[in-house]
Amino acid sequence: MKIDAVFFDLDGTLLDTAKDLGGALNTVLSNHNKPTLPLEQTSQCVSNGAAALVELGFGLKEGDTGYDAIRQELLDCYLADIAQHTQAYAGIYNCIFELASHGIAWGIVTNKPWPYAEPLMTHFEFATPPCAIICPEHVKEKKPAPDGLLLACEQADCPPSNTIYVGDHLRDIQCGQQAGSKTIAASYGYISDGDNPSDWGADHTVTCGTQIWPIIQTYINA
Repeated sequence: MKIDAVFFDLDGTLLDTAKDLGGALNTVLSNHNKPTLPLEQTSQCVSNGAAALVELGFGLKEGDTGYDAIRQELLDCYLADIAQHTQAYAGIYNCIFELASHGIAWGIVTNKPWPYAEPLMTHFEFATPPCAIICPEHVKEKKPAPDGLLLACEQADCPPSNTIYVGDHLRDIQCGQQAGSKTIAASYGYISDGDNPSDWGADHTVTCGTQIWPIIQTYINA
């Protein structure tokens, strides 16, 4: 198998954003005189976006009275300090360095909205810039639909069969499978209680970001 590009989910796969997202929720909770929540609890909701955090902290769902105002307050707090604690996961900088050394492109396919993904990425400098940052605004259907990954492959000018997609949620693996990419499940990410990445049917499962590049190497050297 020839590898032309490797694509990553963003939150919980490429970057550990849980402290900043959880911190934003706790700021809003404090603003409304509600008890704050531990990182262990908020991190399980991060992959499901602001709606999940609002429901966790306030018990509000879309359509409920007050939901829109709380959600916007949360997003405003997050954007104001978007990368205070966020870091790339172990092994990610080296993985992208090795990809660059082998002439392999990399990119991001995320369900994180563009107004937050784009400014977040300006805080990080990798060996090469991503060839694509695909967000829900860029496609008709977000993950688990394959639209985003297929668009990323177009921008990388390569067939999906020559790519690998890495993600920390079942919808990431489903997206990769539907697109025709090889898949790596990142079990080090934001995994909900009772969820087992080994059951997702990915081609590979890793427990640390340092294991991603050695897997890619097996395809390069095959």
